[in-house]
Amino acid sequence: MPRGRYLLQDPETGEPVGEERFQCAPGPSGWRYVAHRTAPSGAPAGSVDLTLDELGRPLRLELRAGDWLVRGGALAGVTWVRMAATGEHAQEGNAPARGFTGDSPAFLVATARLLRPEPDGDATPVRLVELTPPVLAPRTRQESWTLLGREQHPTDVGPLVVDQHRVDDLETGERRVVHLAGDVVLAAPGVELEDLDSPPSTFPPLRTAE
Repeated sequence: MPRGRYLLQDPETGEPVGEERFQCAPGPSGWRYVAHRTAPSGAPAGSVDLTLDELGRPLRLELRAGDWLVRGGALAGVTWVRMAATGEHAQEGNAPARGFTGDSPAFLVATARLLRPEPDGDATPVRLVELTPPVLAPRTRQESWTLLGREQHPTDVGPLVVDQHRVDDLETGERRVVHLAGDVVLAAPGVELEDLDSPPSTFPPLRTAE
């Protein structure tokens, strides 16, 4: 069960926006990621609790930032409730999307798990609902993911398999490169892995019907 800390930065300016202390682990029916976020001052800034099923679909999401809270999951696309942290002003939403995204590294792992692109394969388009601090207002986002390569790096505990993904925003043309090892983001724009207490977990292969 990896535990660690991500430093979060503004992808354009490099200004620190906080850090995310996390733990995550795959299980027999999926994957769970739990994290607490702090601002550069050290003040609490929110939390992430995301559970995926075996196929990478969001079974449950609870996202907190500032004075806002979103709970959601995969239902008729994705469905969510956004409300004030006090529980007031609740508004329901639904979109024909396959998952959620935002500035937490958890969403990069989740989308890669959902799409499972193959090396040298075609770009895979995906529609996601984006939720970003400080108000977690939902916005539909169109991306495409391409697995550029897969490399093995020797370590003291065995080979570390690193996937290099290219992520294209199909509306703005913005492009970024994301490096993933199992269920941990090694590097991405705005994300720096600062600490990791154990090797990343690898996802088990999908079970096939006999």
